[in-house]
Amino acid sequence: MISPGYRRALAARKAPLRLAVPGFAHPLVAPAEWGGLQRAGLPLDWVAIGGGAPVEPDGTSGGPGARQDPYWLSAVVPLRTSGVRVLGHLDVRHGTRSFGELLSDAQRYLNWYRVDGFTLARCPDDEAGLSGTRRMAGALRTLLDGAYLVLSHSSHPSPGYADVGDQLVTYAGSWSGYRWSRAAEWTADHPPERFCHLVHGVPRTHLDEALRVARWQGAGTVYFTDRTDRDALDPWESLPGYWDDFVSRIGPGVSE
Repeated sequence: MISPGYRRALAARKAPLRLAVPGFAHPLVAPAEWGGLQRAGLPLDWVAIGGGAPVEPDGTSGGPGARQDPYWLSAVVPLRTSGVRVLGHLDVRHGTRSFGELLSDAQRYLNWYRVDGFTLARCPDDEAGLSGTRRMAGALRTLLDGAYLVLSHSSHPSPGYADVGDQLVTYAGSWSGYRWSRAAEWTADHPPERFCHLVHGVPRTHLDEALRVARWQGAGTVYFTDRTDRDALDPWESLPGYWDDFVSRIGPGVSE
């Protein structure tokens, strides 16, 4: 009898990996990062805009801002023109933000940047938060028919969330934790494109190992960086030092 883990790994090995970009710093201060994403042929799954460190007194991170930003627009338009899926960052704040606030942010992303969907950062992961998340997802899909929703849990949520989001971020954290992490057995019942892993602090010498972990755990979308969260830094705000090397290793699955 084939174990769920081995079945998951077989499926992931046959599928090409894709890249997710959880959001760089503002284009005004990170023009090289945003410009680098416009390179033809990058295997991008999605790129999020509007993320970042907490910017509101209540600890809410990122958002579309109070008015359309020409710098964000200049970063988004080339991506959308080339067919890259652009998502607006919505901080759910573990289910404590009101629907009104979230829908207002979502509408501004749509009005100003014509996003293709949303990442729900700090999404609840337990059964208690499932009904609220389902209701939120339904409201977002009412705003945008066919909205692509990425639920960012950072760890494996209750299985019911797989019926709500198009993709689940089931790991977001450090390399030291990732290399010893394990996938929940229920994930073996879903294809790799349903799962994303975001890992910081990955040394260049461990890139191949990190890719093996992603494939074994059945993740079809990844983002690895050597940047770290030490000294309260945002590890996602700039490109990894080995960006070209990383991109060159993303592609067709490894045959058995």
